[in-house]
Amino acid sequence: MTTSGKIELMAPAGNFESMQAALDNGCDSIYFGVEQLNMRARATVNFILDDLPEIARRCNEKNVRTYLTLNTIIYDHDLSIVKTLLTKAKEAGITAVIASDQAVIMSAKTVGIEVHISTQLNVTNIETVKFYALFADTIVLSRELSLRQVKKITEDIEKEQIKGPSGNLVEIEIFGHGALCMAVSGKCYLSLHSHNSSANRGACKQNCRKKYTVIDQESGFEIEVDNEYLMSPKDLCTLDFLDQVIDSGIKVLKIEGRGRAADYVATVIKTYRDAIDSYYEGTFTKEKINIWMETLATVYNRGFWSGYYLGQKLGEWSDNPGSSATQKKVYVGKGMHYFPKSNIAEFKIEAYDIKKGDKILITGPSTGAQELVLEDFLVNDAASVKATKGDSCTFKIPFRIRLSDKMYKIVEN
Repeated sequence: MTTSGKIELMAPAGNFESMQAALDNGCDSIYFGVEQLNMRARATVNFILDDLPEIARRCNEKNVRTYLTLNTIIYDHDLSIVKTLLTKAKEAGITAVIASDQAVIMSAKTVGIEVHISTQLNVTNIETVKFYALFADTIVLSRELSLRQVKKITEDIEKEQIKGPSGNLVEIEIFGHGALCMAVSGKCYLSLHSHNSSANRGACKQNCRKKYTVIDQESGFEIEVDNEYLMSPKDLCTLDFLDQVIDSGIKVLKIEGRGRAADYVATVIKTYRDAIDSYYEGTFTKEKINIWMETLATVYNRGFWSGYYLGQKLGEWSDNPGSSATQKKVYVGKGMHYFPKSNIAEFKIEAYDIKKGDKILITGPSTGAQELVLEDFLVNDAASVKATKGDSCTFKIPFRIRLSDKMYKIVEN
């Protein structure tokens, strides 16, 4: 938990771009995977072992905690990799490991790195919390619980003084925003059956995001379900009842999205940061909620629903195979040079025209995701109001860019 006494806002980091976007927009912690033994092994680029010191360095500079996800099913041939990963994470100063397999939990104990229990272990009651408190300081509850059930667990932790290995009370973490899966706490076998590609090894093929026709095999009668992707839930969103979430006694709010782009991470983290701060300042209002919800809708989403937190028994399903975002980004060009004395950036326009007044997004491993409105600029060293493919475009910028940073134009969907 943060030293401020507020709940901890935990951000996804699928690569350095997303990690920097999270750091720049107010996260308290990040979670990330290294190579193959995490639940997003194929959904994102992922980091490599040698990235661990740089991850720790950047996050330590901002007093942000770092969590290594090592939460897949583990086989015997994985054990040496597990031990190497944990040893290197400990040496680099990574804060904790998110684990679901007992082999990882025990290896982490041996190495001396803090353990967080993954949602894959489906913790739904106080007795299970007591058991895992023998090994872990933070426990991620099952995504199928209501806030009433969550609050009962946090109250019992306080009442019974259930402490983790650190000697502090066990902290409860829940999912706050992002993609939901049809499976119970992420355990799914559809990909394994259809493609011999196990979601439980981080290799989900997203079968549930497709549209299906139901066929009666006896009569041949077909049913096509109109406007619903039967196994593809809408994205979880708790922002409009964040006050109830915080009042449930949780300590960590996790944002899903290691497979999503840096601009998604930047927008969602900044929005939840503003909302959390507003709650503690006593300015969490319906008017602000409406603005925040509009902002969240601008980036990738499948529509929003409240999950099971408010007691709803059935899921809400998306009505299209992709995003319902109100905005999209189109690639414009790449960074070529930065002039630090004058704070001027040079971009090569490679794909899409830009003009004065356009909203642009610049992304990169060190840059993160930065948005700005394009004002005065030069095209091939002459003042202009428009740049097209092949042009060299230079303009003042309030941050440093790097070679090959990418520039996008933000347009309405």
